[in-house]
Amino acid sequence: MTPRPVDSPDLWAGLPTLQEEPPGEDAAADVWEDPIPLTGRRERPPFPAHVLPTWLGEFVTAVAQETQTPVDLAGSIALAVLATAAGGRSVVHVRGNWREPTNLYTVVALPPANRKSAVFALLTNPLYEAEKQLKTAMKPVIVEAELTARLAKEAADKAAAKAASADGDKRDDMVKTAVSLAQTADTLTVPAEPVLLADDSTPETVTSLMAEQGGRLSVMSAEGGIFDIIAGRYSGAPNMEVFLKGHAGDRLRVNRQTRREYIDTPALTIGLAVQPDVLRDIGKVKGFEGRGLLARFLYSLPVSTVGDREILTDPVPEQTAAAYSARVIDLALSLAEWTDPAVIQLSPEADAALITYQQRIEPQLKARGGKLGHISNWAGKLAGATARMAALLHLAEHGGNGYAHPVTAATMRAAIELGDYYTAHALAVFDVMGADPVLSRARSVLEALRDNAWEDVSRRDVFTVLSRSEVPTVADLDPALALLEDHGYLRSYQPERTGKRGRPPAPRLLAHPALRHSGR
Repeated sequence: MTPRPVDSPDLWAGLPTLQEEPPGEDAAADVWEDPIPLTGRRERPPFPAHVLPTWLGEFVTAVAQETQTPVDLAGSIALAVLATAAGGRSVVHVRGNWREPTNLYTVVALPPANRKSAVFALLTNPLYEAEKQLKTAMKPVIVEAELTARLAKEAADKAAAKAASADGDKRDDMVKTAVSLAQTADTLTVPAEPVLLADDSTPETVTSLMAEQGGRLSVMSAEGGIFDIIAGRYSGAPNMEVFLKGHAGDRLRVNRQTRREYIDTPALTIGLAVQPDVLRDIGKVKGFEGRGLLARFLYSLPVSTVGDREILTDPVPEQTAAAYSARVIDLALSLAEWTDPAVIQLSPEADAALITYQQRIEPQLKARGGKLGHISNWAGKLAGATARMAALLHLAEHGGNGYAHPVTAATMRAAIELGDYYTAHALAVFDVMGADPVLSRARSVLEALRDNAWEDVSRRDVFTVLSRSEVPTVADLDPALALLEDHGYLRSYQPERTGKRGRPPAPRLLAHPALRHSGR
């Protein structure tokens, strides 16, 4: 399949557009060619389903075929499903002291009518079945623990009552007995009912559930409401601490008057399918980028298939669906009882492949001239995300005993291909969010040129109408003007000197004629 351009009409609706110049108007000696779209060079490759283990790749492809949806949707959800089954119960040892938990944050953006909910249900159903089986297995344990705790509490209460009414000679011994029984009762805990999945829960609910579940939880949703909740829909202020630490595995402690919760190694997985507008909106939320929340997601921005779909399709083969369900359930159940996480090791060849990948990425992180410099917060986590995906692909291949085998070079190369896929899509998504200041300023200049219908304008006049928060100085404007000139929207020229003395006049700008008609 050929790479797909990023400038799809559903994604860029509302941005400045150019129209053909009406014939006969603004005729000029110089002919203007059609400008190059500012985002026309972005490419979004299709999801590489072929790198997944056979049972998983076949199911993902079959789901995409039956639902007539981009394979990216099922593919990214599948990775989140694996992370739900293994996250919090396994880690990958990269090298030295570098370990990565195996939880992931994934988000797919598609317009309405792309059957996001249907695909979500097909991919996540085995997780709900695994959760149901875990609850059934745990129920007798919970009942026994509840009874034991209640009896111990009653015994401690009776001993305390007897000690309170005892005579002086016996009082000391009875107090010691009551204290001992109370301490024993206090140590008895009732296990929480197993929960693998939560929907768009509040940060407080997520924290409490993670504490109950030994640090592991997954938030899976075919909507983007979780972003509104994090941004403060209910609290009025962003609350992202659990989502930041839940991805990194950093110790999380909540000390409030109403509750105290401690999670030494949190492992939160998030799998979302949202509308493209959600990505634009979250890019504007104060604190999301600065605190690093946006840098933790693996983004997928596939092209909608609506309008090109087949009406009659083959359902997912029963054997393919059964194999998928059995594998996911087995992975979730086999790791559920682990308290200390299973450690996945890399083979020397896999580590060498990852090192080569890191060496390829590093120069791209440079702030000046680096392809990924403007999204270095995100790209700086790419090697770690790739190691996590390699471990998940490894577990998908070997099941819960994957710790007994090292990750192979082939599996690491598969994860690297996924890393390249998500990098291409992240560049497109961060364009939508305005992460590239030069690109964002160039769009603002286009809007100013269109709104003012300028034909010949000075750099200073353009600067005057722009927001100081976006373009603090004239020097900050220059890269945006250069970008627009490279794309054919502007031409700079040097006016002739009107006198023999003084400084030469400042360069001026000619705007593409179509800009003066795009607002008419």
